[in-house]
Parts: sequence; structure tokens; C-alpha cells
Amino acid sequence: MNIASVIVDVPAKQTDRPFDYLIPEHLIDVIKPGMRVSVPFGPRKIQGFVVGLKSESQFNKLKKISEPLDLSPVLNPDLLSLGNWLSEQTLSYKISAYQAMLPAALKAKYEKKLKLARDIAKDQLLEELQPLYEKIDTITWEEAKQSGMLSMLQKEAAKGQIDIVYEVKDRVKKKKLKSVHSIMSASELEHYRKSLSPQASKQLKVINYFIENQQPIILRELANLLNISTSVIKELVKKGVLAEQNMEVYRDPFEDRDFARTQPLQLTDEQGKAIAPILSSIEEWRHEVFLLYGVTGSGKTEVYLQSIQNVLEAGKEAIVLVPEISLTPQMVKRFKGRFGDQVAVMHSGLSAGEKYDEWRKIQRKEVKVVVGARSAVFAPFENLGIVIIDEEHETSYKQEENPKYHARDVAIERAFQNNCPVILGSATPSLETFARAKKGVYQLLSLPKRMNNQEMPAVEIIDMREELRSGNRSMFSSALLEKLKDRLEKKEQTVLFLNKRGHSSFVMCRDCGFVMNCPNCDISLTYHRYSQQMKCHYCGHEAGVPSVCPECQSEHIRYFGTGTQKVEEELVKVLPEARVIRMDVDTTSRKGSHEKLLDQFEEGQADILLGTQMIAKGLDFPNITLVGVLSADTMLHLPDFRSSEKTFQLLTQVSGRAGRHELPGEVIIQTYSPEHYSIELASLQDFDRFYEHEMTMRKLHKYTPFYYISLITVSHEQLMKAVSVTETITSYVRSKLTSSAIVLGPVASPIPRINNRYRYQCLIKYKREPELNQALKTVLDQYQQEMSSGGLQIAVDVNPFILM
Repeated sequence: MNIASVIVDVPAKQTDRPFDYLIPEHLIDVIKPGMRVSVPFGPRKIQGFVVGLKSESQFNKLKKISEPLDLSPVLNPDLLSLGNWLSEQTLSYKISAYQAMLPAALKAKYEKKLKLARDIAKDQLLEELQPLYEKIDTITWEEAKQSGMLSMLQKEAAKGQIDIVYEVKDRVKKKKLKSVHSIMSASELEHYRKSLSPQASKQLKVINYFIENQQPIILRELANLLNISTSVIKELVKKGVLAEQNMEVYRDPFEDRDFARTQPLQLTDEQGKAIAPILSSIEEWRHEVFLLYGVTGSGKTEVYLQSIQNVLEAGKEAIVLVPEISLTPQMVKRFKGRFGDQVAVMHSGLSAGEKYDEWRKIQRKEVKVVVGARSAVFAPFENLGIVIIDEEHETSYKQEENPKYHARDVAIERAFQNNCPVILGSATPSLETFARAKKGVYQLLSLPKRMNNQEMPAVEIIDMREELRSGNRSMFSSALLEKLKDRLEKKEQTVLFLNKRGHSSFVMCRDCGFVMNCPNCDISLTYHRYSQQMKCHYCGHEAGVPSVCPECQSEHIRYFGTGTQKVEEELVKVLPEARVIRMDVDTTSRKGSHEKLLDQFEEGQADILLGTQMIAKGLDFPNITLVGVLSADTMLHLPDFRSSEKTFQLLTQVSGRAGRHELPGEVIIQTYSPEHYSIELASLQDFDRFYEHEMTMRKLHKYTPFYYISLITVSHEQLMKAVSVTETITSYVRSKLTSSAIVLGPVASPIPRINNRYRYQCLIKYKREPELNQALKTVLDQYQQEMSSGGLQIAVDVNPFILM
């Protein structure tokens, strides 16, 4: 096999296929599918992924691979075939699909080095390689190539003797600590011990340690272990008994945390019934999709944990996806508590270096379970036994950049390839998932009661229009204020939820009605009190706050709408004795701040937790007995067919934070639309009735799950260009569809201009359209030239979650 098929890193239609390259003689055993290689392409050298090996090509003259960029494949066979499926499904290029599967550190500019693996001394290497590592434990990739020993190094890497290290310029450095190992053998150390005087008791301790243990150890750890100072160890280094080297250690985001080990709990009858079909599917290596539909607090996590336990006992691996927002430390604590060091965690709160280290643990088979957000679905496991998606209805599982995949679809495909089950868990499943479970495409498992048969919290809906009529202009209804005071007296805790950050939504002149808009986008600026600035949440434009109206010079400038900062100020005024923790994007942007704030709340250092949707799910604190939703309408009136569903889900989730333990819970929902079915049914926690009602609406308006939808969005700096291109595309796509498909557009997007680019769109609703995918591909190919050079942008989303 001396020919490699390579997908090159040029995202274009013409290059979206494998190119054949000759493997140079000295690299024939080195190059493997899934590796990245450097190849000549036109006048330059670029990176590519090897997707296969073969012994002949239809082309006579082939260029040679310049060099491998990895010692071992970064994509396993499982991920290579998943990449093909992903590019087909999302209409993206194969190279984009492969890049999406790797941690950021591997995509940056880096210097590559080969170093002795942890716990390995140079005398354990093949003799020919020992001179390379004579004085150092790390050699550069260039030195390795020039030595002509790449295939030998690769064999050592396969045995775990040598590691490949990507030292990313300005991005990721390996974390290294000084370690020591013995230069002498155990018998030589025995001999040396006899020559030491009895006064050198501390040096004796070190010698005794290395007689028992030949592996290198971190200098500091050894000093702590033997209760001696590091100078004693360094003295032995000077004498030539021990040698020092830099040893790479993993950056552990949780190194300062001890996770108390937990044992499996006795399952309730309902949990036992729900887990039985999952366990039989694991046992029989059968691919099946389960919807675990359980009310908030019904013990879904324990079902996940015990299913994983079974998978691990069968020698397989598990992926658990959680929505980014609810990657609460509590979730990590539960999995680390049960499975300890077998768990890797991947989410956006980690630094690039930590993410890379966690990824390497998976790749080296040092862990068996991955808990992470959307991209963890690509964890490089080779023996997958189960995939679990918690809160499967969450929109954060959909990626909005190319490839525009939904983690749920990828998980089901991966599980299908591995013959293993998928569990989709939720108290408020998405309509599409629930409809599939009702039809029997997925198997429905229900947990209708809370653990210990706790009552669901009592919910009261407050009509804010009535509050206004009775003269209450505050953002707190009289009922909520009363209950807040009551909780303060009882020393119980409250969660206040508002789905908005910032201080006020917009600034308006009371005299002429002028609203301050973003100059680059057709949207109003949001007022942020702390920085005394107006900000655009779309393009990042910032402006000062006007003291007089720019239009009519009036001084009657007023702030409208409510944000978390404004609520916090108001709370301090009406309840000065209350201790408040505010959680939103502004207060949790620093690393670890999310966890710190939740820990403070759990320890009782605050009475009220005020926040945006990051506090709506995953929290489980025994002392929360009141949940207040300040404005249930924020999402209800967005131009999105899923707005009722999202409102219902969010209200149900946030209500589920109250009364989860011994103390009974109460929920207050404040709204200006109390008669809306999503608010009414969320207050009753009645998902089944909501499902029936919403399905009727969806059928009537021809939306999912009755129809598939695809969205084409065109943007350009010139309005007329955006309009004409959208018109051309719409009429072309329409000509390729059957009469049963519905094409809406071209029409201006709900936000017609972002960052000085005009946006137009076309929405397609359809049931079965065999020609559609090809038509959409043709559109992207047709405009490729203009998209790369002419400032035109065309985005095709085959299953859009955001229609804005």
C-alpha cells in the first residue's frame, strides 16, 4: 500500500474529494488512515487528512507526501466514516467535517516534538533511539525526520514509550514539572545505600523509595511523600545517583477538587422499569433510541449512571452530552463521584490546553466516559457502548456554523455504527422527538413521579396587567414580594429567573419616541449600567448613553424593558437585607466563576439567586423553596414557530428547581399573557396537553414534525444584490421541487441587517423531496466564486433552529 488518498484543506467544490499521493519509501509503514499529512498542492504545501491507503491509482504521475503531521491517527475509522455522513447531511465540505472533530489546539500553528512518555526512562527505549534522547527528554519533529528513525519512533509511540507533543505557538503549551528518576539499577542502589552514613537518614529514605520504585516521579510529589525538602533530592542528583528531567503532566481543571465517591442508589420501581430495556439493549449490542421522559427531579441521572456502569463492565465506553449552559459543576460532580478518574470533561469553560489534554486522555484510552457539550459527540472512542443526551430538547445542541449539525442526529448515527443504544432524556422533550416516540420510532420510557414521591411545586400565575391597574409599577408583583419576605424570614432560598442580561432593553425619548439603534444592525442598543454603555448584542458596537435626545434635544430620556442588573438594583431597594447572587454572561465570563457563585449559594452565603437561563436547569439545592419567573413573555413573541415550545420548556425547567427535597416548593410566574396556552400548561406541568395543542398548531401551519424545513439565508453589503441573488436562488430551487413543497420568500430576515450586511431568506417546507439536496448543493457550488471573493454569503441550514 504505497498510495494515500488525502482530503486536502481547501474548502471548495473542486477539492471536496480524495487526491492520490505517493507515500515515500521511508514513510510506507508510518502513514496510516486518520493521520494528518503535509502535501504539495499547486505551488504550496498544505495540510490534509489521509482517508485511505491503496496500491494503485488511475493517475500515472503522483506527487509525494511531504511529511506526516502526526505519529498516530487523530481520527479513528469510526470518525472517518462519520465525517462522510456529516458532510452529506449538512451539505458541508468533508474537510470542514473532519476539522470539527478535533480540539482547537490541533488546528492552530504549532511546533511538534517527540518526547519520552510519562514514567519512561531513556534506557527503556530501543538502543538505536537512546542517543537521540541522550541529554534531553524531548526532540523536535525536524530532528526526528533528519535522524531517519520515524518508523522506529512510531513503533515506540505505539508501545506508549514516546508521546507526540503539539506545542502551539501562543495557544497551548504542555504543562511540565520537574521529575526525578534513578540512574542506577535496584542492586546498584542497594550497594550505594551501604556506603551512606547513618546520619544521612533523609537521603536513605530517597534511596529506599527508588529501590522499590524504578519509575520517574514529580520532584515535589516525592518531597511531600517522604516529608523531606527538595534540597535532599537535589543533593543526590549532584552525586549522580538520580537524574532530573521535565515531565509532562495533564492540566487537570479539577485538580483542587476532591469528588466524594458515590455508590449506586437503590432504584425505584419506575426507574427499574425504565432501565430494563436499556440494559438488555447494552447486553445484546443492539442499536435502539430511547426517550427517557421524566418530570424534573424524577431521578433520570441515576438511570444514566447505572446504564453507564453496565457499559463499563462490558469493557465499552460512554459519551454523555449535556447542554453547555447546564454543564453545572453538579453534573460533573455526579459523574466524577461515581466513576472518578475514568471521566474526561469537555466544555467551553476549559482553556485550549485543558481541552487538548482531556482529548488526549480519551485518545490514549486512559478514560472510559466523556461528559461534555455538543462537540464531545466526536470523542475519539473506538468501542462505544452508549450515548446519552441529557435535556435533549436544548437548542444549544445545534451548531450554527458549518458544519451545521445537530448533536442528537450525530449521536444516533454514531450509535448506529457501533450497535449501541442512545438515551435522550428530558422532562420537556422536543416535539419532533416526542412524536417519534409516540410513533414507535424511538422507545418511550416514562418517569412520571419525583423521587420520594415529592409533590411538584404549586404554581401561581400573576397577571402583570392587573398589577399595573392596581398601581403597582414595580417589577415585582405584590404576591412575589410577600413570598420573598417570607423566605427571608424562614432562611430559605429563592431563585429569580429572567431571560435577559444587561440593564434595560432599550433607551427611548418620551417626547418624540426616538429609540437608539445600532448603526450597523437593524436592532436597538441594550443599556448596560455598570459600564454606562449602550451595546449591540449582535455586532458588538458600543456607544455612550445620551443625556438628551439626539432627535429633539429633549431631556426626557427613559429606560424601557428589564435586565438582570436592573432587577438586582430593585431588589436591593425593596429588600435591603437580602443577599443576592447574580448569574448571567457578564458575571460568569471569568473562568471558574460559574462554579464559585453556585458554591456560595449552596453554602447558604446568599438568599436569592438571580439569573438568566443558565440557572434554569441542572440545579439541585435542598433549600430552594421559591422560584420566581419575572417575565414569562420574553421569548413568546419572537418570530419563530418554536417560541411557544421554548417558553413552555424553559418555564417547566425553571419551576423544577423548587421543592426538590424535604421542603415543599412554590413557583410564581409573572406575565402579560396569562391566557397563553404555553404559560398556562407550564404552570400545570402538563406536557402531554401542551404536546397535543402545539401539534395541532404545527399541523395547521405546516411545520415540523409534520414537515421538514430548510432555510437559505443570503447576505451582502448591497441591499439590491442580496435581493436579486435570493430571488434567483428561490426560483431555481422552486423549479426542482414537487408541487407539494412550500417555498416562502424571498423575504427580508427578521433582523434585516447585521454588521452592515443586508439579509434575505427563503424557507422551504417539504415532506419528501429527492431533488432538494442536490439543488441546494448546486446553489452553493454556483455561487462559490462570488462567496470567496465578492463579499456574498449564502448559508443553507437543512434543519434550522434559529430563524432570525
